Amino acid sequence: MIIEDLAAQRVGVVQGGGLSSLALGLWLRERGVDAHHYVADIGQGGPDDLAALVDSLRGAGLPATLVDLRPAMAELGLDLLRYQARHDGGYWNTTGASRLVLVERLAPVLRADGRTVLAHGCVGGGNDQRRFARYGARLAPDLGVYAPWIDPAALARFPNRAAMYAAVTGAGLWLDPGSDADRSTDANLAGASHESTELEDLATPVAPKTLAPRWSAWPADAPADGGSVTVTIEAGRVTDVDGQGPDPVAVLTAANTLGATHGSWLRDVVERRIIGTRCRGVYEAPGLEVLDVAWHKALEVTLDPYSRTLYEQLAGALGAAVYEARYRDPVAAAARAALDALTGSVSATVELTLRGGAVTAAGVHTPGGDADRQTRFGTGGHQWRNLAPAAA
Repeated sequence: MIIEDLAAQRVGVVQGGGLSSLALGLWLRERGVDAHHYVADIGQGGPDDLAALVDSLRGAGLPATLVDLRPAMAELGLDLLRYQARHDGGYWNTTGASRLVLVERLAPVLRADGRTVLAHGCVGGGNDQRRFARYGARLAPDLGVYAPWIDPAALARFPNRAAMYAAVTGAGLWLDPGSDADRSTDANLAGASHESTELEDLATPVAPKTLAPRWSAWPADAPADGGSVTVTIEAGRVTDVDGQGPDPVAVLTAANTLGATHGSWLRDVVERRIIGTRCRGVYEAPGLEVLDVAWHKALEVTLDPYSRTLYEQLAGALGAAVYEARYRDPVAAAARAALDALTGSVSATVELTLRGGAVTAAGVHTPGGDADRQTRFGTGGHQWRNLAPAAA
């Protein structure tokens, strides 16, 4: 679609407060398009930030509605953990997962409001533009999808991020603190993706002067005395983090706070994009990094070797599906069903210690009687396995 195609349409803008999506809003306003902004709360910021974004949009004459999608984002974020749905270098696929949540959960809202087109501000020809296109076609074929940065007229108006930045700041719009003319941050409850002109140079170190973490402390700045946490896993799902209860938002929020506080969050990855190029991204997922240690320890004490081999093969297939926006395809559904069958018996309580960016398992408790314990740990095994090194 190009701008002329929107003359008789009612457009719903997927809005998160990033530079390019705000520039999209200004572009549509300039061209007189009937557009409404849906500010999706997927855990990218606090309530004050999102309220400021909504107020600034409305103040600029851009109608806006806040939509809480945190439960869906948290549930899918924990599925990334359960299915080990990673991409190159162990990247947790948090951005790709958020595109599914945005299309799948906002499409019904747009329809209910009489919107006929979904518009997003993702870079033309990039990973996320392809993801919106694929999920739009599969999950909302009745809605058109407008990607402005493949529209020649929109590109002529905003040829680069510097032009976007000048327009957005000039309009007084609230801009995500991780975005400006040279850098961008895409965040949600599961994690944040950091990109910048400086980080595109592989020789640039990931350090405080080149990266501002979204939430997290650098390991050197973490509390010297460290901390501990107990993670409960039941029937293949994380159901509690230190007494927070089973709600996925509470689980992921508690894990994020712990990982961020103790400096457990960072992955520096050179990844293969959908379009065939390679790029560098720095990824911040403090909660998933913490929970991952507990999850792997639970797998070690519950799955037999043959199940574990199949699990890892299927996890790779699902990681690719999330990255490439094929999570709702039949092959991904089949992989999830098989992984559900493999992990349905994974139940354990894992105690973790956190210090200086490192997360280690200190002990594992599994349910069951003596026979079950002997099967898991061998003859003479114990229901509570202390994994900490013995004192000298």
